[in-house]
Amino acid sequence: MTAVRQAFTRESADARRADLIEATAAVLAEQGLAGTNVRAICAKAGVSPGLLRHYFGGIDDLIVATYEATSDRMDAIFAGAVEGAGADARARLLAYLTASFRPPVTDPELLGAWTAFWALARSDARMAAIHAESYAGYRARLRELLIACGAVDAERLAIMLTAMVDGLWLELSLDSTSFGAEAAVTMVERAVAALLSR
Repeated sequence: MTAVRQAFTRESADARRADLIEATAAVLAEQGLAGTNVRAICAKAGVSPGLLRHYFGGIDDLIVATYEATSDRMDAIFAGAVEGAGADARARLLAYLTASFRPPVTDPELLGAWTAFWALARSDARMAAIHAESYAGYRARLRELLIACGAVDAERLAIMLTAMVDGLWLELSLDSTSFGAEAAVTMVERAVAALLSR
């Protein structure tokens, strides 16, 4: 009986932590970094400020956890896109790169949270470490996909393509009518074709 009760308590704690993380991402998206505070997060999550402090050391720890959770979620989306592309190396590479132009990555709310994370990565060592690890992981997986396609200098190409995808994603997030997701996909496909033909 005790083991069952402990397992239930753990699930409840994990669920509450997840709710607070989700609420933090939503507040960052809606109000930006300046409007993200304990009161706004707790109101969004429907909990008391004491509960936030129970599960996290404070708002800074919660924002760090939110960046980690968001990065993990993006990693899972990109991995799923690759797996769904089948066995063809070029199709897997393109699926990885173009997942950034499809839901849920194109969710407009993600922009607000992501730009807050980027801003904090410039001044907070923990956020900078998450950013560095996340981007290094993305580029490492991209490099592996490029090597599978026979790319020469896959390290340099991974950096170049990451910057291209980030730039296109940012522009689409700021103005979805600027050129459209399918145009972004086409641009990436053409860039990959040109880079791999060398």
